Amino acid sequence: MQTITTVVIGAGHAGLAMSKYLGDRSIEHVVLERGEVANTWKTERWDSLRLLTPNWQSRLPGYAYEGDEPDGYRDMPETIALIERYADLVAAPVQTQTRVTCVEKNATGYRVSTTRGEWQCRSVVMASGAFNKASVPAFADQLPASIAMLTPTTYRNPGQLEQGGVLVVGAAATGLQLAREIHLSGRPVTLSIGEHTRVPRRYRGRDIQWWMDKTGRHDESFEQVDDIVRARKVPSFQLIGSAEHEIIDLNALRDIGIRQIGRFVGMQNGKGLFAGSLHNLCDLADLKMNRLLDAIDAWITDNGLDQAVEPPRRFPPTQVDPSPPLCIDFHTSDIRTVLWATGFRPDYSWLKVPVFDHKGQIRHNGGVIEDAPGLYVMGLPFLRRRKSTLLDGAGDDARELSGHLLSYLQG
Repeated sequence: MQTITTVVIGAGHAGLAMSKYLGDRSIEHVVLERGEVANTWKTERWDSLRLLTPNWQSRLPGYAYEGDEPDGYRDMPETIALIERYADLVAAPVQTQTRVTCVEKNATGYRVSTTRGEWQCRSVVMASGAFNKASVPAFADQLPASIAMLTPTTYRNPGQLEQGGVLVVGAAATGLQLAREIHLSGRPVTLSIGEHTRVPRRYRGRDIQWWMDKTGRHDESFEQVDDIVRARKVPSFQLIGSAEHEIIDLNALRDIGIRQIGRFVGMQNGKGLFAGSLHNLCDLADLKMNRLLDAIDAWITDNGLDQAVEPPRRFPPTQVDPSPPLCIDFHTSDIRTVLWATGFRPDYSWLKVPVFDHKGQIRHNGGVIEDAPGLYVMGLPFLRRRKSTLLDGAGDDARELSGHLLSYLQG
């Protein structure tokens, strides 16, 4: 068994950001990675995916974008190259092909078991991310055996799909992007829509992420939010990264012929059941978008910038069919594939420390696991601030958590 001060689990951008600050604080550590650096980006993403944040926002501790396309959006090879380059830049002590199989608390800290031996350490930072497993509802097992099922972690491109209709379930960024791509491949697509967050790609001449950054909304702390549990469940913005800065929303998908129905709520005798609340969900998303734009407009006015940017505008309300269908008979419909874009969840099956709530979520206070001193988590939604899951958010979280970790080590 090897002994070290801190073990970091995961060599994605969050784990590498933590490694940078641990090194700066002279904390001896190792970064354990189940595959290669940026493993999730390499093995669990579809071919056409681009980041939803502009290139200028690809900021990590000690690194800033220096290219000539600051308003572009990285594709997967570019994202992988960025993370690999950053690992080299910070000289992160990464051990690849080292899968963690168990983390247990003992008298002197934690024992971390892996496929390549054991580590004894005083502290552990779990930076394996929030997107390890696709969330699929239990009733998916009730679909007819003739229906193929995929998730965003197994989907690569339309060429792997059977001919025939496709039902995409989920209307956050992933669901909209995949519905659009599959429809443009010539397959009829039906999109099942639950709660979603509508925003324009650009507003008043700037990317919406620029405004989130400039107005301070991305830096909003978990301690400033009235209902942090709710805030951590808010779906991702309906965005797509493209050279044309396209808006991707339900209206845009409707315009190209994608059929839209309500939230997929269950199965009965081979028939899919869908909620009748689509109008209300769309109205709520429109309302929240306009509130966000109102807040941006107010910030612009308060800072005397009205003449420096484009004038304000509002976008057409989401169009919804008067009576969307409430049922699909999978035995008789043209649908041959269901793609579950219903979110992700982390995988902590190897964590044998009692820090989970009744829903299986880790109990933490801004990444500090108070029930198990010396144990930390990174990369979860709204961990310490609204931008926590973005590339740009890992640095601030790592700085603060590494400071807390240092204080813990000092007693």
